[in-house]
Amino acid sequence: MRIIAGTARGRKIFSVSKKLPVKPISDRIKQSVFDILRPRITGAFMLDLFCGTGNVSLEAISRGAQKVVMVDWELACIKNVKRNLDHLGFTDKAVVLKGDLLKPLKWLSAYNTPEGFDIIFMGPPYRDIKNNPLSFTEPVLEQIAVCKLLSKQGLIVAQHHKKETFKVPEDFEIFREEKYGDTLVHFLRHKNV
Repeated sequence: MRIIAGTARGRKIFSVSKKLPVKPISDRIKQSVFDILRPRITGAFMLDLFCGTGNVSLEAISRGAQKVVMVDWELACIKNVKRNLDHLGFTDKAVVLKGDLLKPLKWLSAYNTPEGFDIIFMGPPYRDIKNNPLSFTEPVLEQIAVCKLLSKQGLIVAQHHKKETFKVPEDFEIFREEKYGDTLVHFLRHKNV
């Protein structure tokens, strides 16, 4: 894994053990997502849920994001993210938190701005250790809506397996969908904005 563009372009990122159910975003998907986000990255305040290796957040910081809040529930991922931040010299640009993202997310308000996050990226695991399919997108989107974590002009990037279906909370709408093999990426925003 490596940083594709920005101040840390070409720098390598440390990964986690292959025994963990962590599937880092591919360079192809990451490049495409950041091409779409390009006008919004500089100065953005971002939330990265299920951050895994930190690949997406590190790319965002390299491309000019002001601050990134990164959350995962695996301690090995948290340690690896901190190692990557230190390795790239990005420690002052990020907050790394351990938390269960399937429980209420009100606690994340303490790390938010009064306006809300400009970009929320979520790339939950597709499968558990026993290879059973997981469906985390819907409950996390519901919590983002209930806790009002997204700014009025902000957007959510939801990466998930193509077979995972979910209902969009009433506050949000999907305005773009991209397909990459077995992965779908949905871009959501507030309705009527």
